[in-house]
Amino acid sequence: MMRTFLLACLAALAMPAAALAQTAPEAPAQQSKSPAHQRAEQLPALLTGGIEYETYFAPAFQQVVTKPQFDQLTSGLIASYGAPESVLSIEPRSDNTVVAVVRFAQANATMIVQADAEPPHAVTGLRITGITPHVATAEAALDAIEALPGATGYLFARLTDNGPEILRANNADKAFGVGSSFKLLILAELVRATNAGERSWDDIVTLDGRELPGGQWAQSPAGTEVSLRDLAGRMISVSDNSATDILLHHLGREKVEAMMDVVGWTHAEQNRPLLATLELFKLKGIDSGALGDAWIAADEAGRRALLAGPVADAPISAIAEDLFADGKPLRIADIEYFASAADLVRTMNWLRTHSRDNETAREILSANPGIFPSATSHWAFTGYKGGSEPGVINMTLLLQAEDGSWYAFSASWNNVDAAVDNMTFAGLVSRFVELAADTEF
Repeated sequence: MMRTFLLACLAALAMPAAALAQTAPEAPAQQSKSPAHQRAEQLPALLTGGIEYETYFAPAFQQVVTKPQFDQLTSGLIASYGAPESVLSIEPRSDNTVVAVVRFAQANATMIVQADAEPPHAVTGLRITGITPHVATAEAALDAIEALPGATGYLFARLTDNGPEILRANNADKAFGVGSSFKLLILAELVRATNAGERSWDDIVTLDGRELPGGQWAQSPAGTEVSLRDLAGRMISVSDNSATDILLHHLGREKVEAMMDVVGWTHAEQNRPLLATLELFKLKGIDSGALGDAWIAADEAGRRALLAGPVADAPISAIAEDLFADGKPLRIADIEYFASAADLVRTMNWLRTHSRDNETAREILSANPGIFPSATSHWAFTGYKGGSEPGVINMTLLLQAEDGSWYAFSASWNNVDAAVDNMTFAGLVSRFVELAADTEF
């Protein structure tokens, strides 16, 4: 499926990685504001067209994020959260970088701004790192999720060795398209196999040269060697599709399918046979969906034959280059990965109980927390996997409170008629998780 949706939402704005890696020094004693501070003060004017894009951003930034792309992002922000009203705070991060909080009519946005040290101090990096909707309670965040157009479902539960204890739920047992969240099944099979001594995280996979979807190993030649640890890490942290398909084929489709019953997926029959991501793209994107038509009409045995024959034989070049380009949902009710919020919460509980002595599994699961820093700071541990495509989004989290107790939250939003707003959904989920840490349920 698509790259982790939160990263996709934020990647439209460019920031050099070195700047993001810097830690905040103590604020220097100085009389004048830094160039980055002054540029951050201009953010509301920039976002409403009061300052020209060409004069605000450095040429290098403009090459990465074009004006049409920037205009699309800003219009989306304003459509979702109202007009920017003011800059609430600006904190120094380094000599040329600040963190600013901009108040919109319906949310606060945290942005990192980097400016050139030399006049005219054009902005060389700008990144949105968090959206906090103006909802005051965890219940209000859940109400806002329920009010989204289309269909939504969620479950927030306290985790115990006897299973999840429901704290809040809506459509928790309904199957939704969940995109790349299905990759938790592959991680679960890896955890099972490494716990049983059948495999080691350092085991090496030698690529056989088969075609792979986008990701780090998409163009790697036959004979390339990569460890299970690296593949799993990429699959979970950045939703690398090439890593996912390598693991699914290496571990065995049937073994991963068997984990659906092990971890407690009640909608397993909708996912058999379990698709590799490239197979899903072929079903949706070849000959205007002709393979997908055959998939929908077939029973499980027919589907397995389809994957082994026409789907396997079709080259990756046959997939339409503009697949998903229009941003419209594409057969999400028929060709997707399907799970309920309860299925995914049970999966996280299984991973929690079976990773107590499997440190690598927890490191992989927590590498990308998925939610905004304002939310993760309230929890001792945050594990995450999400998934999205046009019309589909899911966010599933494993959370440990400061007192050592464990929780899980999974929420899905599907709309067969229109694309879903990933940033709005991520903001609401992040806000709920932030507030839930201090809420008595």
